[in-house]
Amino acid sequence: MNASAVVVAAGKGIRMGHTVNKVYLTIAGKPVLYYSLKAFDEIDWIKEIVVVVSKEEMEYCQENVVKKYIFKKPIKLVEGGSERQYSVYNGITNTKEDCEIIAIHDGARPLIEKETVIKALKEAYLHKAVALGVPVKDTIKVVDGKNFILNTPDRKYLWAIQTPQVFERNLIIKAHQKALEDGFLGTDDTVLVERLGYKVKVVEGDYRNIKITTPEDLIVAEAFLKK
Repeated sequence: MNASAVVVAAGKGIRMGHTVNKVYLTIAGKPVLYYSLKAFDEIDWIKEIVVVVSKEEMEYCQENVVKKYIFKKPIKLVEGGSERQYSVYNGITNTKEDCEIIAIHDGARPLIEKETVIKALKEAYLHKAVALGVPVKDTIKVVDGKNFILNTPDRKYLWAIQTPQVFERNLIIKAHQKALEDGFLGTDDTVLVERLGYKVKVVEGDYRNIKITTPEDLIVAEAFLKK
């Protein structure tokens, strides 16, 4: 399999309360972004890693992450867009044309495991479109505009979706191009593929694959790393 990884790291994460992009905050002495890159770097099927960063942070990322740590795979930095969706599009269109599969991952999810990515890559090779996810543990309520409960979906059908989301290269590029033409902004990449009429396979991920969103998440992530 010839696959590429696109790691999206252009966001700001204002809920962290920092002026620094959250992917450059440290966990156990290393930047959050380092851990995502390391996971993909260790997978033989991944031939390249494309990191999407903001224009202002390109030099910082190059000096403080890419050059500072030893990675085996070629790492290319590309400029992000005004929305995550545009950043992903810039990333996927900068992968090598001969790659078959693209894994799209949020750089703010540092605890992704190599074995989990490999499982998703295998499933994407079979089904063309895959998302990692975990069954929700809490009861979920649908509410109206005034926060009164409308209904309670059956929990056994509800999954919390994670990244990486993994796709056949031509399919995900086509899905993004269609969204651009229609002026459609989706909450994730699977939504764009669904709009084309394709089914997306959900592959069970890991509850530890958290997204760093608040300062408390850094403490939780470091605890998982120590284990």
